[in-house]
Amino acid sequence: DANREFYLIDAENMKSNYFAEGSYKKAKKLIIKKGAFCTVGLMGLKEQNLGTVLNLIHGRDGEDGKVASLLEFNDIAYISPRVDASVLSYNKLYTKLYAESLGVKVVPYSVLNSNDSRDVTLEYPVIIKPVRLGSSIGVSIVKSADELDYALDVAFEFDNQVLIEPFIEGVLEYNQAGCKTSDFELSIVEEPNKEEFLDFEKKYLDFSRDGKVSDAEISVELKREIQTAFKKVYGTLFEGAIIRCDFFVVEGEVLLNEINPIPGSMANYLFEDFEGMIGRVISHLPKESTIKIDYTYINSIQSAKGGKV
Repeated sequence: DANREFYLIDAENMKSNYFAEGSYKKAKKLIIKKGAFCTVGLMGLKEQNLGTVLNLIHGRDGEDGKVASLLEFNDIAYISPRVDASVLSYNKLYTKLYAESLGVKVVPYSVLNSNDSRDVTLEYPVIIKPVRLGSSIGVSIVKSADELDYALDVAFEFDNQVLIEPFIEGVLEYNQAGCKTSDFELSIVEEPNKEEFLDFEKKYLDFSRDGKVSDAEISVELKREIQTAFKKVYGTLFEGAIIRCDFFVVEGEVLLNEINPIPGSMANYLFEDFEGMIGRVISHLPKESTIKIDYTYINSIQSAKGGKV
């Protein structure tokens, strides 16, 4: 929850009002220890057999690497980007630099820090985004210089660095989700139907979509380009995660717009066999290499200094 407490919630209580009313706080708290989540009882800690953790937390804590770090440090298996992938995909500037290093084209951009002069070199309209924040919070479309200061004030409430991109009206957008098990498992390519800009409410509080998604009607060549770009981005960095990449197509060029490291509903509606794929991801989770620590080296240094061995 907001206090970073974990609770053991029964399946029948997984309803929005249960959480909104604070009823979840009556459930048993979970304590994390090496290899397990535990409840506290009269006899001490009782391990809960929860299996592999599926990280569904959007935004800070969930997508920025904190939860991944916690689980990894405690040797708990989880489906989510690892720590380095989380940090990279949560930071929109790092995402741009990463994609460019792979030869994946991105939407043109400039960066502005909170203490910089408020000069915009791109032509209006532009879109302003906090560098480290998801869910369209703090994002604004600026159509003229008169609107710039207010939009920057809003964005700087959430981060001390913002990304400025040209706002491309009527752009073609395609979403590609996937993961890597024994090989890449890719979803259909989705062409989302949307208005000019989706703010937080339209993204998460609009339930008009019926859940049925059809494969985008695009050429075989364009589909191949989108999937090739996705595979480059996913690479080995995102192993152990199910991610979605959102692409723009501008004048025939495929541009990466953003990486969704924990997509809404895990993008399950884009896959034919989502449940089976989850099982395959669990079977192919990356294993952290361990370094044997026996303190021999430290002991040898101490001995060389004439200290007590």
